[in-house]
Amino acid sequence: MPAVARLRPNDFFSPEEWAGLSARSSWKGLALVVHCWGVIALAVVLGVWIPWLIPVCVMVIGTRQLGLAILMHEAAHAGLHPNLKVNDWVGHWLCAVPIGASLNAYRPYHLSHHKYAQQVEDPDLPLSAPFPVTRASLRRKIIRDLTGQTFFKQRIALFFVRVPPDEDLPEGARVTARSALPFLAVNGAMLAGAILAGVWWAYFALWLLPLATWFPLVTRLRNIAEHACVENSEIDPLRQARTTHAAGWERAFIAPYWVNFHAEHHIFMHLPCWNLKRAHRLLAEKGVTQGMEVAPGYGAVLREASSA
Repeated sequence: MPAVARLRPNDFFSPEEWAGLSARSSWKGLALVVHCWGVIALAVVLGVWIPWLIPVCVMVIGTRQLGLAILMHEAAHAGLHPNLKVNDWVGHWLCAVPIGASLNAYRPYHLSHHKYAQQVEDPDLPLSAPFPVTRASLRRKIIRDLTGQTFFKQRIALFFVRVPPDEDLPEGARVTARSALPFLAVNGAMLAGAILAGVWWAYFALWLLPLATWFPLVTRLRNIAEHACVENSEIDPLRQARTTHAAGWERAFIAPYWVNFHAEHHIFMHLPCWNLKRAHRLLAEKGVTQGMEVAPGYGAVLREASSA
């Protein structure tokens, strides 16, 4: 099938509006990376200091691990920094590698997703095509995520054996599996740091456990919200992805760094993530969002996705 149609920014925004929305920043992307690691560090310290907070810390850290994936995604669009070398180094070593990904492997795969969004050539189609599913099926997926089964399949089994495709192994997981050695090296250094600090267990409880449980869950919720139950052959660029309104607690535990504004990202894929909310507001003022896929919250998306 042909590539999806692209919309022109000047059909929606004035030149002044678009200039403000599309402007790159030499510090905002880097500040988000610092913020992400700062939240992780604070949650680790709190978990070590007050162990009964560990369950909450696991959720916070797992969400910020998703935040690292989102910032890697930003780097794939050259949005973290105007200097491409800085953009790629930060996106790869500070965002991708710690969670087992590779910016160089992810970028062409992801840009192919944008080129063929929701068409048969879309490498991310297996993430959304099965929906809607039954509530029992969605519950089984969530249990697999929270018990580490998804992590084992995507991060461990693929390192050592050839695993046949299934619903938990889209092409993105196979791309991730190709970066095993940098992931193991960086995580080995993190474990060594925890040992030297006298809290060896913190690496397992406050980094590996979130990575194996909450991170796969919120990644799945992100994927469902972005494209599930959107018509696979949809030709309207306004409706090839979904924006989900997120409350404060959802931004803290499910959808960091404006990832919920996914329709705007697909329509104008080079907008910096920190301007997506503003783009959504401007489009709403112009009446454009009435023709877009917009959900009132993640609960509404999950109800639609489990309505089969």
